Amino acid sequence: TVPGFAGELRPYQERGVSWLSFLGRLGLGACLADDMGLGKTAQLIATVLVDAVPGPTLVVSPVSVLGNWARELERFAPGLSVMVHHGRDRHADSDDEGTAGFAERAGGHDVVLTTYSLVARDLEHLTAVPWTRVVLDEAQQVKNPGTAQAKAIAQIRAPRRVALTGTPVENRLAELWSLMQVLNPGLLGTMSSFKDRFARPIERDHDEAATATLKAVTGPFVLRRLKTDRSIIDDLPDKVEQTDRCPLTREQATLYQAVVDELLEGAAATDGITRRGLVLAGIAKLKQVCNHPAHLLRDGSVLANRSGKLNRVEELLDEIVDAGDKALLFTQFTGWGELLVPHLARRYGAEPLWLHGGVPRARRDELVAAFDDASGPQLFLLSLKAGGTGLNLTAASHVVHLDRWWNPAVEDQATDRAYRIGQRRTVLVHKLVSSGTIEERIDEMITNKRALAERVVGAGEAWVTELSTDELRAVISLRLGDAA
Repeated sequence: TVPGFAGELRPYQERGVSWLSFLGRLGLGACLADDMGLGKTAQLIATVLVDAVPGPTLVVSPVSVLGNWARELERFAPGLSVMVHHGRDRHADSDDEGTAGFAERAGGHDVVLTTYSLVARDLEHLTAVPWTRVVLDEAQQVKNPGTAQAKAIAQIRAPRRVALTGTPVENRLAELWSLMQVLNPGLLGTMSSFKDRFARPIERDHDEAATATLKAVTGPFVLRRLKTDRSIIDDLPDKVEQTDRCPLTREQATLYQAVVDELLEGAAATDGITRRGLVLAGIAKLKQVCNHPAHLLRDGSVLANRSGKLNRVEELLDEIVDAGDKALLFTQFTGWGELLVPHLARRYGAEPLWLHGGVPRARRDELVAAFDDASGPQLFLLSLKAGGTGLNLTAASHVVHLDRWWNPAVEDQATDRAYRIGQRRTVLVHKLVSSGTIEERIDEMITNKRALAERVVGAGEAWVTELSTDELRAVISLRLGDAA
């Protein structure tokens, strides 16, 4: 047991706390990369209690999980003093608060919570504090070393540095270099030498010797356990994933073909950055057609019986709602979510919850609490970027991916809002794909990519813009016989 910790750690979590404390005492940075849902937050809180040293701990997180950190600290370590540095009134205790005043105020707390966006904005204040530990939650936020927030994070000094992430590499191995540069500067050399020695041989040639060397170099500083390992956790229920292939309606097929023709004509007639922008815009239009004609047309028309995918969503939700279960529905398009909310409200007699990037933090916390309430709404619609990380939504036993993203790690993160510790029922995951369309090609690519995920996963959709017009035609063309 950990003194002051109001909870019980599982054996693998106790080992994680010991590992974090050990590296911390040596002054070495640590990346706790446990699978999503294995309780990284609880392990970090226990580490603050076990490895108690004078001075405050700074926790930097996305704004979407700031409230979750405050709740978990109150739940697991009520004896710790916590300060939330966020919002317009974050300096309100003293309107003209200088760096010394802020340092004194922060130093009077055990833990200070803030967000990535504020680190760059309030860097002068944050660097004035003698932090004993800096924690980066959802640390993939600093995967690009050139961003203002990554540069600002690098300037905050602390003898103990911890990164928490379920996906240490999302797109490119260069992200691992960026993470290690924050935790243990210089460990992997310069970015240029890292690319020559590791990134290119591994990503391009699948060089096994380079892969083994990289794992050997970074292994002591990265701890990753998986939910699928029954030696780690043996009481998590199953996760059943299935891909639902939905035929296009005739209206969808006609629209889809029109967009394909327009896109191919434009791609053949342009080049450079103009062509890349045109291709990306065309891909987005094709995905919108796959969701619903009204999503592309934005004409305010009724939704019923015009989309094979929406028909399947309604079939799924009819069963889920009738059974009294709860479901998460993820989409990458805020515009599609805005259309679905009133449609689903009319069909099921209750408005679904809707979380997107424009929802303030306080309201996000209210939405999560409402969904967690047994008598609360059964349906929670979330945008993939705003709701795909950091939230604990185990009240749901169903997850529906309304449209597909290029990166399997992003979809897995979203699914794991429900499939995590605290889940007591089998989680059913439905991934909707419009048959014969670009979505089917994305699904094939994701399947292939997942097998290579330990090495590298693909770099979003930018690759599509570099295809020749003939190659592009092969990816986006509608396969005959797949419309309803």
